[in-house]
Amino acid sequence: MLISLRHIAMLALMASPLLHNGQTCRMRVQIQGDGTRVEYREVYQYDYVWEKPSFPGGDDKLMHFINKHRHYPKAAYKKGVQGRVTCAFIVNSDGSVSDVQVIRGVETSLNEEAVRIFRMMPAWNPGRMNGQPVPVRVIRAVPFRK
Repeated sequence: MLISLRHIAMLALMASPLLHNGQTCRMRVQIQGDGTRVEYREVYQYDYVWEKPSFPGGDDKLMHFINKHRHYPKAAYKKGVQGRVTCAFIVNSDGSVSDVQVIRGVETSLNEEAVRIFRMMPAWNPGRMNGQPVPVRVIRAVPFRK
């Protein structure tokens, strides 16, 4: 069976990662208080968007923001509880941060403080696919050390 040059070119284009839309995932975004209703949202994965979302000023400014607004809960500090609280959140196409979730926690008060910090963040520079802003799932951590 002979394959035409045109057919080979089409196969090569289809296999190219640059032409594929980014990989998406379903992220739980809302749960009814009684647990009867859960909503999901299709968002892009951070590693699969052409332009990644970024905190205004970059990662150094992000760490400065976290350090400036982090309040170590007194009880946890006195007990010597420390660690990194890892959260997932969505940077929406307008740059706003929403749907913050703890994916690896340390202790309840530290987890709540990490969520509070991410919820109060200013708008990020949104991620982009094909030049268009898109919602992207981002994972970042807040360190708590004595």
